[in-house]
Amino acid sequence: MGVTHHGRTERLDLADPTLREWSCTVVHSDPDGIVLDRSAFYPGGGGQPPDHGVLVWQGVQTRIVGTRKGDDLYLIPADGDPLPAAGTEVFGAIEDTRRTLLMRTHSGLHVLCGVVFRDFGALVTGGNMEPGEARMDFNLPEVPEGFKAKLEELVNREVAEDRRVVTKVLGRAEALALPDIIRTQSNLIPAEETEIRIVDIVGLDVQADGGTHVATTAQIGKLEVVKVESKGKANRRVRVRLI
Repeated sequence: MGVTHHGRTERLDLADPTLREWSCTVVHSDPDGIVLDRSAFYPGGGGQPPDHGVLVWQGVQTRIVGTRKGDDLYLIPADGDPLPAAGTEVFGAIEDTRRTLLMRTHSGLHVLCGVVFRDFGALVTGGNMEPGEARMDFNLPEVPEGFKAKLEELVNREVAEDRRVVTKVLGRAEALALPDIIRTQSNLIPAEETEIRIVDIVGLDVQADGGTHVATTAQIGKLEVVKVESKGKANRRVRVRLI
C-alpha cells in the first residue's frame, strides 16, 4: 500500500485524514470494484477496517461497503447499486461517524501500546479494531496485581495530556534506524517498502503505521479497559472501548 499513491489512485486519506468529501474521476469500473484517480477511502490494513461511504454521480449514488487491494484500490460497491462508467466525474463522501470512531480507536490503541511498552516492557503480538472498540495482545508473561485498573488510569492520563499526533514519511533505512520503531514482536513491514510512514504521539510513542489518526490525544476521549484475558503462557489480551 503506497504512502501517496496506490496504483492509479492518489491517497487523499493519508494526506488529510479529516477529509470527508472530494471530487474525483472513475478510471475503472465493474461489479467487482471501482477505481478512482483520487480517493479518501481508507482501504483497510494494520487492523483498521476500511471506510464506508458513497459515490454520487449524475443524480444517483453508489454505496461503497469495502475495498479490495491489488495493483489498484478497488472500492467495493453495494450489491445492486448502479456503477459509474470509467471517465465519469463523481463526488465521494466518507461515512463520518464510522471513520471518526476508527481514528479515535486507532489512536487510543497507540496510547495503550506506548504505555504498555514504556511501563511494562511488553511488545504487541496482535490486535484488531472496530469503531469504538478494540483488542490488543501483548507478550506479557507476568500480569502485575491490579494491572487492569492501573493500565486504564495510565492510558487516560496520557490521553488527557493532549499530546500531538504527528505523521511523517521516512526512507526505509532512516525509519528503521529509529529506536523501538517496531512495536510488534515480528517486523510486519514488507521488504519491498522503500518509504515508511511514522506515527508519533509526541513524548509517548513512535511507530511505523499506515492508518488514520486524530490530531491530539484529547480527541480520543476516554478509554475503558474492559477486560484482560490470558491467551497462552505469555500472551495477554487487553480489550478496550471508547466511553
